[in-house]
Amino acid sequence: MPALVSMRMLLAGDSLPRFRISYVHRTVVFYSGIGGQGSRGRANGPLTLASLGFKSEFETTNNDKKSKLQQLNSAFEVPKNKVKPVKSNGIKEANLKRAPDIQAAPFAAKSFSELGLPQKLIERLDREGLTVPTDVQSSAIPTILKNHDVVIQSYTGSGKTLAYLLPILSQVDPLRELPSSGDESGKKMEIEAVIVAPSRELGMQIVREVERLLGPADKRQVQQLVGGANRSRQEEALKKNKPVIVVGTPGRIAEISAAGKLHTHGCRFLVLDEVDELLSFNFRGDMHRILEHVGRRPGADPNALKGSLARRTERQTILVSATVPLSVMRAARSWGTDPLLVRAKSVVPLESVSLSGPVNSSGPLASLESTSKQQSQAAVESLPPHLKHYYCVTRIQHKIDTLRRCVHALDAKCVIAFMNHTKQLKDSVFKLEARGLKAAELHGDLGKLGRSTTLKKFRNGEIRVLVTNELSARGLDVPECDLVVNLDLPTDSIHYAHRAGRTGRLGRKGYVVTICEEPEVFVVKKLQKQLGTPIPSCEFTEGKLVVHEEGAERTQIGRH
Repeated sequence: MPALVSMRMLLAGDSLPRFRISYVHRTVVFYSGIGGQGSRGRANGPLTLASLGFKSEFETTNNDKKSKLQQLNSAFEVPKNKVKPVKSNGIKEANLKRAPDIQAAPFAAKSFSELGLPQKLIERLDREGLTVPTDVQSSAIPTILKNHDVVIQSYTGSGKTLAYLLPILSQVDPLRELPSSGDESGKKMEIEAVIVAPSRELGMQIVREVERLLGPADKRQVQQLVGGANRSRQEEALKKNKPVIVVGTPGRIAEISAAGKLHTHGCRFLVLDEVDELLSFNFRGDMHRILEHVGRRPGADPNALKGSLARRTERQTILVSATVPLSVMRAARSWGTDPLLVRAKSVVPLESVSLSGPVNSSGPLASLESTSKQQSQAAVESLPPHLKHYYCVTRIQHKIDTLRRCVHALDAKCVIAFMNHTKQLKDSVFKLEARGLKAAELHGDLGKLGRSTTLKKFRNGEIRVLVTNELSARGLDVPECDLVVNLDLPTDSIHYAHRAGRTGRLGRKGYVVTICEEPEVFVVKKLQKQLGTPIPSCEFTEGKLVVHEEGAERTQIGRH
């Protein structure tokens, strides 16, 4: 059997192998400033894994295991020049795992200064009006700062992007506090972080977030490499600006890397945003190249380990998603080293989360039912908490008029309407414009400039209704969006949750209205059961939303 498992096998999602290979641990740098700042000013002290009732699986109960742990600890003190290369025909599995040191993680920080971020970055956050971190940011930032590989899971719109951007920006130029060796010698730093996103919209959104924090003077330190844009200009910008952060889609990153114009072997961070989407078959070849070429940290001894094993033990891998199905868990264990699952107010070893569901001894139906339950649970976890859901029954030819009455009844200023077929978007926009609503279409057939212009107008309030397809269900961040409308039904509960997540972001309130025909009502009832969220029937009469509560009188909701 070959010593190294092909990365192509690892990209197969649920078909990933169940066995596990342990790798040589990297040296972990612990930032001394985090612990003291995290505990300062807290009456009862910071929450810890122990205080939350999590028992570390790394704890041993017999003397033999304790002695093995001591041997493992002593192994970290061996000088680098004494480390022997791993032979290709004999990778030994180390059954002992490194316990996570997250005791100082303040799971409910009141300010970013408690999380160990440099003062320069905190000043940039204050300038942008960002002073209090969200729960997932309070958990993720100190954990990433301590060099752990992580899987960040939180509902849509909870601030996951900043949860990984802030610790990365705190350790790369120009926001790092201590000058790097590259700065001292006058040599320009190499690319230190690669962020991969499944869509152009999400990639450009991440770039805008980084540019906002870097400021006008340093915004060239980030470079977008997304499909649909001029590749030659992107390559020229890479050569001229020498950015430290690259954000892009898998196809374009892999394409420029294969052409020898993108050098990422010394990259310190690899971020896979919306990783459940990146595991799809369409991205398989591109992701294989990215995983093989991103990731040996500066200063690593190239003679110590060969091939992808060296890169995987050197880079810090960060996976991000609103849902963490089995395929993501397996990918995290294969691509990272002892990854931690980071949620709001929770940091636990991924090893403590069971990979497999019930044994399908009852046949294929039991396995199918188990998969369905896992998908439903994932959808529930990704829903923002402050949403109100409704559905309205109408004929297909009256859907646009129902949408118009819905917008006016709820006095919605920023609306995203989802449809399933691109060809119908233009006709819907025409009908909305005829009814006095400023609307625009957004889909993959538009060019990059057209999509950017439409999104800019939508964010600025020049467009009231954005009619789009599944393209915008993930990653589109417009905090002002107060209403999501399903003109066509989503295919499943997960797609419903991602669509709904375009509103109610960062704790705001929002409405989700599904406009359907009578034969489709059973689908809405099924979604309601899977999500465990009430979706009552409603209608729009005389400028008001009238809710049909089961077993109760109608409730009218006027403009608010």
